[in-house]
Formats: sequence, C-alpha cells, structure tokens
Amino acid sequence: MIDIQTKMAGRALELLDLPEDQPCYLLDIGCGTGLSGDYLSDEGHYWVGIDISPAMLDAALDRDTEGDLLLGDMGQGIPFKPGSFDGCISISAVQWLCNANKKSDIPAKRLYCFFSSLYSVLVRGARAVLQLYPENSEQLELITTQAIKAGFTGGVVVDYPNSAKAKKFYLCLFSGPSTPLPQGLNEVTDEEEAKESTFTNARVRYKIARRGMVRKSREWVLEKKNRRRRQGREVRPDTKYTGRNRKPRF
Repeated sequence: MIDIQTKMAGRALELLDLPEDQPCYLLDIGCGTGLSGDYLSDEGHYWVGIDISPAMLDAALDRDTEGDLLLGDMGQGIPFKPGSFDGCISISAVQWLCNANKKSDIPAKRLYCFFSSLYSVLVRGARAVLQLYPENSEQLELITTQAIKAGFTGGVVVDYPNSAKAKKFYLCLFSGPSTPLPQGLNEVTDEEEAKESTFTNARVRYKIARRGMVRKSREWVLEKKNRRRRQGREVRPDTKYTGRNRKPRF
C-alpha cells in the first residue's frame, strides 16, 4: 500500500507542474500518516498536512514526518491566510465529503466550503491536484460542480482509463486563468498493473531525487535539523555522533 500511495503522490506532484529545482510550500489534504508528505519532502518541498483523524496524525508524528500537521475537518474549510500555498495535493480523501455522517451534513455545502477556502489559500495561478475514488459519475459531477462554483477552472484527468486495477482519477484545478488539462496516462504494463495489488510494510533506504542524499544518512539528518531550526523548533546541537548508525539494543 505504501508503494501505491507514493506513486499517486508522485503523479499528483507531476500534475502540479511546479517550477523545476525550486522548493515550494504545499498543502496536503487528508494527509493521514504522512506518506504523501514524505514524498514531497524527498522532492525538496515544504508542506503542511491536515487530517480529521487524531490517530492518523499521531501515527505521522511517530514516523517523525517532516511536515507540520493540523487536526481539522476539510468540510469546514481550510484555516489559513489567503495566498499561503504554492499548490495542493490530496490522495484518496475528497470523496468522503460526499457522505453525510450526521443530519446537519449537507455534501454540496461541505464541498463548496472546502473548495472556496482552498481557492483562497492558494497563490493565484497555483494548482490543486486531488486524487479521488468517486462511487459513480453523479458523485464526480457533484464534486466538480462545487469546485467550479468556488472559482476554480480545470477538470478530471483519468490515468489508465481501460484498466480495471490501475485506473485513477485526478481532479486538476487551476486558481488562475483557464489552462489546458494535462493528458492522462494510457499505457499500463502487466508489471505496473500487478504492482497496484502489491502491499508491503518494508522500509527501504532510497535517495532523495533532487538533493542526492540518502535517507537517514548524516547529511540527511543535518539538513532535517537545519530545516527545523528555520521553522523555529527546538533542536539538539550537532555533534560528531549526529546521524551515526547506532547498534541495535536488546
């Protein structure tokens, strides 16, 4: 499941079409345990995640994720100042706004509140890419209609439309002038389709694409500590032992 989440986050980031080699400040809606945020960090970006589940956010903290985390209900709006973010991604979250969990929940109103506040917190001209699993065409139309009503332009990009397993929906929204929609991916190999059903809990070391640093290496740890200092957090002083591999304890 980690592989699938990371892959969708990578595709969402690709569709954001951010400037090359320039760190951006991004919003992750429905961030969960921070898997998508980890990918954003590895690509050199800074991010804030919002999620309605305290348990998910606790798990993100346990994983020592690098982004800032906020407990909140996206259906009640995004509580940030106008123009705060250079872009937004969301993986498998927005469709939940179509559910009425209590009598006072009206899906259309919650969707409009979400999209209108999202439009406000984005820099003009920025994009939001929201991967979602609509139950049917009516639900997808409801979501898209409320986004357009809130001021966005854009539409739905469908990757692998002819594949039962690999098919993915991405709602690509533009907060500026109308822009041609990106093309969806069409060719899927048997290997890629098989990967969609592959779940793993394995944690692997991998290189950060733009920075050339190995995760958990001394260089990576020093960069992470410097980032936290810039955020005003309390960080222990650097020593010769910083980033050093420790022997396992029994």
